Amino acid sequence: MSTATTPTIPEPSVTGRLPALDALRAIGAVAVVGHHVGFQTAVTMNTTWGGWLARLDVGVAIFFVLSGFLLFRPWALAVATGRPRPRTERYFWRRALRILPAYWLAVVVCFVVLPGNHPVSAGDWLRHLTFTQIYGPGQLRYGLSQTWSLATEVVFYLLLPLLAVLAVGRTWRPVRTVLLTSSGALLTLAWVAMMGAGWLDNALHTMWFPSYAAWFGAGMALAAAHVALRTGTAPAAFRVLDDLASAPLACWGAALAVMAIATTPIAGPRDLTGPTAVEFGTKLTLYLVIAALITIPVAFGGQTRAKEVFSSGPARWMGLVSYGLFLWHPLVIELIYLLDDRPLFTGGFLDIFALTMVFGLAYAAVSYYGVERPLQTLGTQRRRRPAGRGPAAGPPAVPTTTAAAPATTPDVAAPA
Repeated sequence: MSTATTPTIPEPSVTGRLPALDALRAIGAVAVVGHHVGFQTAVTMNTTWGGWLARLDVGVAIFFVLSGFLLFRPWALAVATGRPRPRTERYFWRRALRILPAYWLAVVVCFVVLPGNHPVSAGDWLRHLTFTQIYGPGQLRYGLSQTWSLATEVVFYLLLPLLAVLAVGRTWRPVRTVLLTSSGALLTLAWVAMMGAGWLDNALHTMWFPSYAAWFGAGMALAAAHVALRTGTAPAAFRVLDDLASAPLACWGAALAVMAIATTPIAGPRDLTGPTAVEFGTKLTLYLVIAALITIPVAFGGQTRAKEVFSSGPARWMGLVSYGLFLWHPLVIELIYLLDDRPLFTGGFLDIFALTMVFGLAYAAVSYYGVERPLQTLGTQRRRRPAGRGPAAGPPAVPTTTAAAPATTPDVAAPA
């Protein structure tokens, strides 16, 4: 039986949004929740199928590939179509509005509410508020362990304007851009090699940006190929991406097969034991393949029924609040065990997962509608208002929201 899906409506214009990608952030966030609940309930370590839960941290790879794709795409698109390049100042402002308010609120709440964080030192406040908690051993606090990936992603945010200028150059040459962005894999390879040589700590330095440069670079390379295909400037070899996208079930089936390989010891231990350099490098490679196979059918090709599902209202709403789910679910897990006086590594997986999703989504919705969206709207209005002119003309635009990665314009993600 063919796995291809029939196009239903025309593909959006080259500068249009890619709404189906919103749902991928939700998938990444839910995967990370499952990973953490599996560890908290000890299902990860004590069951034969726990390997699948242990490898649900593949959600981080999805976040990072999406960030590379969605944040770099405007730079590639500008050069390919002759439009002005994104303004660096505006890019940083939008990133700050998207990431900082909800993150800072989560840090404050976790430090104040969770007894395990008391007393909170000045160093704890400084490190967590400035995303520097990953640069020393044992500095991640209760309810905030997941923020290592956000701290890593912030480094990519800061580097992206420079990387984008170097990758696209002055004239649009898509093959060169794809090759340059793919070179992030060389940095990751060298970094893992230094771990193998004993020059780097296999626990601490696995959280730093060079470990994941290949994931961000892969997203950037996919973005360059996407722009080339949509502007008619792609070589024939790039069309394989659209061909793959026409068979989403085949891509996702292949991703599931690679995931099955990753559940074996070849990708490292299931617990908090540090992996060897070979295990870590293998895991990075397998996760990159999985993230690419999941992303390609949603980002490339014409409009399909699969994309319609990913673009549906519920799926896109999950994408909108996925950043909040990522931020708040560890606090929810901590509170479940604290209020019920449960020992660590106990409890049923399904019960804890269901409670975490229900209350995590509730926290995420409050975070989005009460903090994230209003501040983004206010920040956009203030920047559009001419000095000394009063309110800007016209209705305010509600900014596109993201979770570790943006939806289409230089806007997270989301992080995990």
